[in-house]
Amino acid sequence: MEISQGAPQDGRPGIDQASATGEATEQHAMPGFEAVARLAAGALHVPLVALLLTDGSAFWHTPPGQPDAVPVDAALLAACRAAMRRGSAEVLLDAREDARFLPSGADPAHAAVAFFACEPVFGLDGQQLGALFVVDRRPRLALSASDLAALRDAAALAGTGAALRCYLNRIDPSTRLPHRNAFFADLHAQLSNGTDTAWLLAIEAAPVTRFHAFVRAMGHAYADALMRAVAERVQACMPGMQLYQVATTRLAVLLPGSHEAPTPAQLDALVAALREPVDCLGVPLTLQPGVGLLKVEARELRGGDPLRRVMNASSAAQGTASGWAVYDHSQDERHRQEFFLVTELAAALSERAELELHYQPRVDLASGHCLTLEALARWRHPTLGTVSPDVFVPLAEQAGLMRSLTDWVLDHGLAQLAEWLRAGLDLRLSLNVSSIDLDIMLEKRLATVAQRHGVPMARLELEFTESSAIQHSQLTHDVLGTLRKAGVGIAIDDFGIGYSNLDALRRMPATSLKIDQSLVRGIDTRPHDAAIVRSMVALGHDLGFRVVMEGVENADVMAAVRDMGCDEVQGYHIARPMPAGAIAPWLREYAARDPTLAGTSC
Repeated sequence: MEISQGAPQDGRPGIDQASATGEATEQHAMPGFEAVARLAAGALHVPLVALLLTDGSAFWHTPPGQPDAVPVDAALLAACRAAMRRGSAEVLLDAREDARFLPSGADPAHAAVAFFACEPVFGLDGQQLGALFVVDRRPRLALSASDLAALRDAAALAGTGAALRCYLNRIDPSTRLPHRNAFFADLHAQLSNGTDTAWLLAIEAAPVTRFHAFVRAMGHAYADALMRAVAERVQACMPGMQLYQVATTRLAVLLPGSHEAPTPAQLDALVAALREPVDCLGVPLTLQPGVGLLKVEARELRGGDPLRRVMNASSAAQGTASGWAVYDHSQDERHRQEFFLVTELAAALSERAELELHYQPRVDLASGHCLTLEALARWRHPTLGTVSPDVFVPLAEQAGLMRSLTDWVLDHGLAQLAEWLRAGLDLRLSLNVSSIDLDIMLEKRLATVAQRHGVPMARLELEFTESSAIQHSQLTHDVLGTLRKAGVGIAIDDFGIGYSNLDALRRMPATSLKIDQSLVRGIDTRPHDAAIVRSMVALGHDLGFRVVMEGVENADVMAAVRDMGCDEVQGYHIARPMPAGAIAPWLREYAARDPTLAGTSC
C-alpha cells in the first residue's frame, strides 16, 4: 500500500512514523483532500484526518503546528483498513481499551489513540471507494449531531474527490467514447439535477466467447474497429443520445432526463440494424446483439448497480427472437442465486464436508440379486438445505467445475466400494460421467483412482447420457473402447428421450442400455409407452446390450417390466437412493426376503 498525504503545509509525519508502517510515502494526487481534511479537522477538533481507498492508497492530514499529533503507525493503519472493509460508520468515544489501538499490557493513559471515528466513502455509482477517519489522543464524552453531520459531509466530499481522481480521463481509447466511469458520473449528475428517474439502454454486441474468437482470429485492432462500427449504428438509430463504452463488448445509452422510454418499435428497429452484417476492415460479420432496458431511480444509486442490472437484461436478450428485453428482477435474482451456488459448490468441493454420495441398487430380474449400485451425488448446504442435483450439476457444467465434481465422485465412490469389497460384499459401482469428462484422459483418471483404492476396473461401470455418448464421433468411440478394454462397463443412460443415432448406437462399445424412467413409469397404463419400451428392449438385446429399466416405482410397473424380458430394474419400488451406511443392512434385509418376491417388493 502506498501512503501519501496532501500538501506539505498539512504537517507531514516524521521519518519515524513513515518507517513504522514499512510503506512508501510517495505523493499521489487526491483532488480536494486537503480542503476536506482541514474542514473535518476544524469541525471535529482532531489532530489527524485520514482517507483510505479500496485501491490501497492512503492519505492523511495533520494541521500545521499541531502540538499533540497522532503517529500514523502500522497498528493504526491496520485498524483503519479493517474498519474500511466493514463498510459501516463507527464511533469510539473512548478507544483507549480497544485492542486494535492498545498493545497488550500497555498503559491506557499513554494510548496514542483515544478517540476514533470513521465514515464510509462512496463513489458516484454508489459503490464504496474507501473510508474517512478522524483520530484524537483525547477521548470524547459525546459527539453532537452537528459533529456527526460534519463527518458525513466530509466523507461525501472525499468521495467526490476520489471519484474525480478516477474520472480525470473520461474517454475509452479504443472506441473514443466516454467510458464506464464517465457513464456513472453523468448518470449521477442527471439524477442530482431534479430528475427522479432515468432510462438506460445496454447494447451487447456479441457473446463474449464469440467476441474473443474475433480477437483470436483477427486481432485487437479488428475488435476495436468492430465496436466502433457497432457504436456508429447505435448512434445512427438514436441520434442525439450519449453513448458510452462500458465493457469490452458492451455499450450503454443514457437517455436525457425528459426522454420517455424507447417504444417496442424503436427497440425492434435498433436490433434489426445491429443484426445487419457489419463490414469491418473488409471482413463482413453477422453479430448476435442483445439490447437491455432499465428504468433507474435516484435513490438506487447509493449502494446499487444499475449498469449491472441493465447488462443482465441485454445478456438475456441475446438468446431471444426479439433481441431486446426489459430488466426482469426475478430473472436477475435467479442468476445471482446461481452465481452464489457456483461459488459455494467450489468451496464444498475443496474445503467443506457438505457433499456425499447416496447409492441406489440395481437388481437382476433373473436371479433377484442386487448386482450394481449407482452412485448419486447429494449436496446439503449449511444454510440452503438440500440442493437438488438437477440444479447443481448443470451449474457445475456451466462454471467449469464438472471435472472437479467428477473427480470427487470417483474418489469417494471408489473408496466406499473398496470398503464394501473388503467386507465381502459382491458389488459393482456405476458412476455418472458428463460429456465434459469424455476425453482421452478419462481412462487414466479412472485407473489412477482405482489403483489408489485397490478396486479392480471390472467392478466399475460408467454411465453416459444418450446424447453425450452419441454426439461425439471417433473420439467417443476410442475413449469408450479404451475403457472397455480395461474392463469398465459402459451404460447408455436416459435412453429413449434423445435423438438416437442408430448407426452410432450399433458401433458403440457399450454394455448396458438404461431406458429412461419417463417412458417406464407409464407402461402399466399407457399402451403406446409399453409398445415403445418393448421395442427398445428387443433392440437392446439384438445389439448385445443388457437392458436396464429405470423408474420402476410400483408393483404394477414391476409386473409389466417382468413380462418384457429386460435384464435389470431400478427404481423406488426396489429401493430409494440411500447413504453408504444403509447399504449393508438393506442388502441383508433384501436377501432375507422370500425368493419368490426377490426383485418385486422392497
